[in-house]
Amino acid sequence: MNLYPIKFYPILKERLWGGTKLGTILGKELESDLVGESWEISGVNGDVSIVANGPHKGTSLTNLIDEFPEAILGKSVLERFGKEFPILIKFIDAQKDLSIQLHPNDELARKRHNSFGKTEMWYVMDSDEDAELIIGFNEDVTEEIYTESLKNNSLTDLLNYESVSEGDTYFINAGKIHAIGAGVLIAEIQQTSDQTYRVYDYNRKDADGNPRELHTELSLDAIDYAKKDDFKVSYEQKMNAANPMVNCPYFKTNFISLNQNIRFDVSDRDCFTIYMCIDGDVLIENDFGSILIKKGETVLVPASSSHILLNSEQAKLLEITV
Repeated sequence: MNLYPIKFYPILKERLWGGTKLGTILGKELESDLVGESWEISGVNGDVSIVANGPHKGTSLTNLIDEFPEAILGKSVLERFGKEFPILIKFIDAQKDLSIQLHPNDELARKRHNSFGKTEMWYVMDSDEDAELIIGFNEDVTEEIYTESLKNNSLTDLLNYESVSEGDTYFINAGKIHAIGAGVLIAEIQQTSDQTYRVYDYNRKDADGNPRELHTELSLDAIDYAKKDDFKVSYEQKMNAANPMVNCPYFKTNFISLNQNIRFDVSDRDCFTIYMCIDGDVLIENDFGSILIKKGETVLVPASSSHILLNSEQAKLLEITV
């Protein structure tokens, strides 16, 4: 079967807090000045990615998996997740602060929403001067302290603020309160889930002038109230090698910086491989074809590949498997 490296059309999402960096920095074709997200590879119902290259152009990710389940996903992935694509790949541009939020874990998400939970990671691609992220609390809190802070509009006093710069990487496990701050452009890898509990939104109004929905009650038993310094990811940056970043039950991510061609034997991987190009450009080749991607583009290499060639004189990539 001819399962070459597959690129998908980006699914662009207009957001109240979005901007133009997905166009100016990542080269997306924007029709609005408020584009906040580019969903690069998605199996989320209603937002399923469509193949953009080769003989399977125009085919949905869902139909591709139905036709070639083991060849696309890998046997081990099928055994764990069935035919549901287990991760969601995005680029996010926050021109304004995002709402303060958290995500339920697998158990709560399954019980309440018949969904996966949402654990995620962020790689900072660009940030304005003095830009920040919110990750976790700055002290141990209780449910009572938390709810009181919502009532008196002082939640932000309890939160941990992180100054960021390009290359900074963060792991956000389900239950951790967080928000992307204004001026930050990130690559995000997450479980396939769109379940978000918004708990504070700076009293902003939506396009119709209404306050945006909050999920105060749903959040109470989903939050991790403890102060934890477990979110900043340290990783090596050896050239022309896969440098481990995150290894969790839902995805594994490596950082690769190239100045020459490298070849990986993936015959025993039994899993698809995703590459997000975060700088430069790279020709990605497997047994059945090749594709050139540049900064801001993403490709899926099917599990049936025996090898992957990365051909580049200068590129930085995130390599993702499950």
